[in-house]
Amino acid sequence: MYRTVNDFLFDWSNSASGTISVLEALTDEKLNQAIVEGHNTLGWLGWHLVTSVSFFAGQIGLNVTVPGDVKTVPNKASEILDAYKKVSEELKKAVEEGLTDESIVEKVEAFGQLTPRGMMLSKCIEHQTHHRGQMTVLLRQAGLKVPSIMGPTKEEQM
Repeated sequence: MYRTVNDFLFDWSNSASGTISVLEALTDEKLNQAIVEGHNTLGWLGWHLVTSVSFFAGQIGLNVTVPGDVKTVPNKASEILDAYKKVSEELKKAVEEGLTDESIVEKVEAFGQLTPRGMMLSKCIEHQTHHRGQMTVLLRQAGLKVPSIMGPTKEEQM
């Protein structure tokens, strides 16, 4: 749980950078890659990362606007990447301008219970990391380059 705005902003910068690396690896042709038919695709997961930033921000009283239709996954990898960069920067700015170290520990109604804003921001990063991990598996399965995020990839160790 975050107790200071600066601690969140530091971690968000690192996490968003890793997510951008994964989104940069996407190609239009591979957006429909899924582990098996009927499961989440690279495109869906990438768009979910975009829309979830807005969702988590809303849970703590901040406004982050998703460009485009939140229910329609773009068919261009560049649109997903550009939208993520936009919402990522918007979240950073909204936190910088809208939260203080005092308000980040205040509890808000989220998921049916009172939860500190700093805990919801932690959940936002954890959620992003979870789906980013799923995407790295799908990138490899699709034959795309897997970027190093939290250490070297297998290919980089060879």
